[in-house]
Amino acid sequence: MKIVVCIKQVPDTKGGVKFNPDGTLDRAAMMTIMNPDDKAGLEAALRLKDQYGAEVTVITMGLPKAEDVLREALAMGADKAILVTDRVLGGADTWATSQTLAGAIRNLEYDLIITGRQAIDGDTAQVGPQISEHLNIPVISYAQDIKVEGNSVIVERQYDDRYHVVKAQMPCLVTALGELNVPRYMTPGGIFDACAAEITVWGRANLVDVEDSNLGLKGSPTQIAKASDKVRKGAGEVVTLDPSEAVDYIVGKLKDKHII
Repeated sequence: MKIVVCIKQVPDTKGGVKFNPDGTLDRAAMMTIMNPDDKAGLEAALRLKDQYGAEVTVITMGLPKAEDVLREALAMGADKAILVTDRVLGGADTWATSQTLAGAIRNLEYDLIITGRQAIDGDTAQVGPQISEHLNIPVISYAQDIKVEGNSVIVERQYDDRYHVVKAQMPCLVTALGELNVPRYMTPGGIFDACAAEITVWGRANLVDVEDSNLGLKGSPTQIAKASDKVRKGAGEVVTLDPSEAVDYIVGKLKDKHII
């Protein structure tokens, strides 16, 4: 079995967010981590590797420093890593990103593609399903459990307060929830091997069946009108009242705001 896992290097929002003048994220200026949903998807792939001897390839699109999350994935147990990076790919929205990743994946053999449900820097949950559409393969989203049975994948798909059990023939794409599992830690031996491992680097020339008009900022139909850092809240109103007066005060405020 061959599994491709799409991972993304995302800003560590605890360290603050920075923007370029055009409204896009200034990724080069921020601390980064592996996207949590993607890490859960990687763990799911590694468990299938442990169970069936699958080959796991991780792929990411990003700046050259995105190599860091690929080495983290290798240290966790992935077999191969591919970085797709090129100036013409910068500023991509979900449409251009999914076109790029699909163009890269067309170079690979795969039975199963796993992506995270969504990235914490965009929260769109669009890239995984879009990749499946470009590759013309079935997709099962919001996976909270993944099993393989013969040539089929069986997924518990989260739905409100219940779940659906969905079965699809491979090749198939599955988007993973962060709650799917608890990802393993990197091992000392894995870290040593990952530091010495060769990362495959692809650019625009390696993308298959993708038009230039669908790449990068120019190929992105989503346009950002305005972007800003989080707005700081004021100190608020502080009052000192007896308990009975405090109740009346709180109820009055709730009525003023039409909450009750």
